[in-house]
Amino acid sequence: MSTITPLIPRQPAADLRVDLIGGGVFDLATATPENFTLIVVYRGYHCPICKGYLGKLKRILPDLTERGVDVLVVSTDPKDRAEKADAEWQLSELQHGYGMSLETAHDWGLYISTSRGKTSMGVVEPALFAEPGLFLVRADGTLFFCSVQSMPFLRPDLAALTGAIDFVLKNDYPARGEVTELPIAAE
Repeated sequence: MSTITPLIPRQPAADLRVDLIGGGVFDLATATPENFTLIVVYRGYHCPICKGYLGKLKRILPDLTERGVDVLVVSTDPKDRAEKADAEWQLSELQHGYGMSLETAHDWGLYISTSRGKTSMGVVEPALFAEPGLFLVRADGTLFFCSVQSMPFLRPDLAALTGAIDFVLKNDYPARGEVTELPIAAE
């Protein structure tokens, strides 16, 4: 693998094209949200914290839709594991992608972990999988916000997300973190 290049706010987001549960393909390059696409990368079917987090996301989906935000949840899980998560976690309201390649996860700046065996849910972790991330991409395809985790814990507060989006839209608030080079200090 190559060195991770961070995604930069106000710059084009990395490519993302994945198959969807129930058929079809999500392609960020052709997405047409009114305001944003929210991409939530979860660890996979083996993760009990992901199950709870996606349940919270499902509860605020109407609020996000009302604000012009399209939502995609996706993991590096293959189709069979993603379908189990979709059915058992009751995620049918969410646009649910699967099979995100490790290379694509790497392009999105996600951490990759190795299996530690069975989780508390009794499901074996895949040999390699992406740790969670949350990305808000503007309708023009540029990155607005991102949060990547090296652990399943302490994810962005979904309850605060709709209020933050309201503030951003009302105030035309810009993406932050766009500086990629520090100025040379004057002597």
